[in-house]
Amino acid sequence: MTSQGSPLDGLKGLRPENIPPPRTIGIGLLVLLGLLLVWSSVFMVQTEEVGVVLTFGKYSHEADPGLRIKMPWPLQTVVKVPVQRQLNVEFGFRTATPGVRSQYAQRSYIDESLMLTGDLNVAVIEWTTQFRIDDAKKYLFNVRNLYDPAEAGRGDTFRDMNEAVMRAVIGDRSVSEVLTVGRQEIASEVERRLQELCDQYETGITVEQIVLQDVNPPDQVRPAFNEVNQAQQEKERMINEARAQYNTVIPRAGGEAQQTIQQAEGYATDRVNRARGDAELFKSLLAAYRRSPEVTRRRIYLETMQAIYPNVRQKIILDQALQGILPLLPLTGGR
Repeated sequence: MTSQGSPLDGLKGLRPENIPPPRTIGIGLLVLLGLLLVWSSVFMVQTEEVGVVLTFGKYSHEADPGLRIKMPWPLQTVVKVPVQRQLNVEFGFRTATPGVRSQYAQRSYIDESLMLTGDLNVAVIEWTTQFRIDDAKKYLFNVRNLYDPAEAGRGDTFRDMNEAVMRAVIGDRSVSEVLTVGRQEIASEVERRLQELCDQYETGITVEQIVLQDVNPPDQVRPAFNEVNQAQQEKERMINEARAQYNTVIPRAGGEAQQTIQQAEGYATDRVNRARGDAELFKSLLAAYRRSPEVTRRRIYLETMQAIYPNVRQKIILDQALQGILPLLPLTGGR
C-alpha cells in the first residue's frame, strides 16, 4: 500500500534563502511599471497622418509626423487621422481586392444604389466619393460617427450625407438624362452640394471628386432601356451623318456661288473696260479724222483692204488708164 503525497510536499524545497527579498521584487515591479509608462508615452505619427492628443478625452493639441511623446495612458491618448491620404467611400458596390484587375464583393447593395428619378422611373447608380480630411479637430469632434476608415464607411454620417445629396440630385432629372447625357452634370452637382453640406456641418472634410462608376436601369427593365439607348444612338448617328453631309455640300455650293459671282464680276469689268477702250479709240480716230480727213480716209481704206484682200481667191489688177478690158477678162473659166 502506497501513501499519497500531501499538497504541502511541493513547499518543502522552498526555503527562506530561495525566496527573493521584498526589495528586489519592488525594484522589478518599478522597472516594469516604468517600461509600461515609457511605452504608453511614446508614439509614432506617419507622414500622411496627424496625431490628435486627448487629455482625459478632451482635445489638447495636434502632433506632427515623427516620433512624439505624450503623458502616459490614461492621462493622454492619441487618435491618428490620415489628413494627407485620399479616402474613398463606395456606394452600390464594394471593392474586395483593389489593383489593375480589381475584384468586387458579390453581395448586392441595391438598397443604397436604387433611386427614383424625377419622371418617376427607377435607376441603379453606383458611385465613389473621393475626399480628404483637412481639419482633424472638426472631423473628430463636430459630428458623431462621421466616418471610420476601418469600417469602410458603413453606417456613418458621411455615407448618409452622400446618399441624401445623390437622391436629391437624381430626383430632379429624368431617367433618360440620368442614363445618357447628364452623368457629368450630375457628378458636378453632387460634389457641389455635398461640399456645401460638409461646410455647413463643419465636418473638416473636403470633397475632391464624385465618380459615377455605373448607371443602369434595373435588371427587370434593362432590355427595354437598351432598345431606347440603341434608338437614341441611331438617332445621333443619323444626325451626325446629316451634319457631315451638310458641312460638305453647303461650303462647296457656297464656293461655287462665290466663284460664279467673281467670274460674272470679272466679265462685267472686262466688258466695261473693252467698251471704254473702244470708245476712246473711236474718239481718237474722230480727232485724227478731223485734223486730216484724207489721210484718215486712206488709212481706213488700206486697213479695210488689208483685212479683206487675203480672203479673195482670184485677183485682177487693172490699170486705170486701160480702155478695153473685155478681151483680157476670162469668159469661161472658173472663178
